[in-house]
Amino acid sequence: MDVEIDGLRFERDRRVVLDIPSLRLRGNRTTVVLGPNGAGKTTLLRLIAALERPQHGCIRVGAVVPARSLLRQVAFVFQEDVFLRLSVRENLDLALKLRSVDTSARAERIADAARLAGITQLLDRRADRLSGGEGRRASLARALCLRAPLVLLDEPLAGLDPATYVRLLNELPQLLHVFGSTTVLVTHDHREALRLAEDLVVMIDGQVCAAGAKQDVVLNPRTTKVAEALGYVVLTAGGRRLGIGADALKPGPGSVQFELLVEELLDLVDHREIIGSIQDVRVHLTVPLTTVLPDRGWRMAVHVDRACELA
Repeated sequence: MDVEIDGLRFERDRRVVLDIPSLRLRGNRTTVVLGPNGAGKTTLLRLIAALERPQHGCIRVGAVVPARSLLRQVAFVFQEDVFLRLSVRENLDLALKLRSVDTSARAERIADAARLAGITQLLDRRADRLSGGEGRRASLARALCLRAPLVLLDEPLAGLDPATYVRLLNELPQLLHVFGSTTVLVTHDHREALRLAEDLVVMIDGQVCAAGAKQDVVLNPRTTKVAEALGYVVLTAGGRRLGIGADALKPGPGSVQFELLVEELLDLVDHREIIGSIQDVRVHLTVPLTTVLPDRGWRMAVHVDRACELA
């Protein structure tokens, strides 16, 4: 099912949190909403789920304007894991009872979701005593159990230790595919967005600055705000403002050339990294181990072969 937003305006404490004239989130796809903290991403999810109501405009899920009854069609994974002081199994079972799923189907769904999320061994543990990574998996399993047509994920990888983060980031695309639903996931990390999205929405200060298929948005950021949100380095050359991919800068002269002031040198075992500034913008330059490194304080030529021109 598609999610259609029309003339949406939401205010809190006399401050405009969201102002979205029009937005369509395509059904049966994973849309990632990317933006900095305070962009209004969580508020958008809550409005889609009908946990809050807009002062102006409307949101349609399928052909329905959300009302409380829509909650039965939504699986919502919040930023913080929310569990009762029961076992993981009992928490998952309760979620299914509230959706009026019969007893035999509940047991089957719990077993399937636990296997997919990798928490079968945790089903009889107290849910409120799980580690961060275990809790994330349990929350995802609960969403899988519901088999809802609309799945909303609010920063599902936030607060995890590095090893768990990497593992879940690698596994989450497969889990999202298993949902077979319209999935909307929000994050402030452009690397997560690139890994997880089919469609991408860039939100800044409560407004949609770019939206569409991931490849179209990433390869054509168009504005400085969108480019920076996507992890581009923004520099000026020949009177043009350019968005340059994080790995696009190379040492040495070229047709589009800059001067880098070397500030730090890092040996990362399998490669080296030069950290410095160009036009007061901090940049990281990855170089092979065989590269002769400059001294700190030196100025070196770097170039770029490809860049996006920005408005």
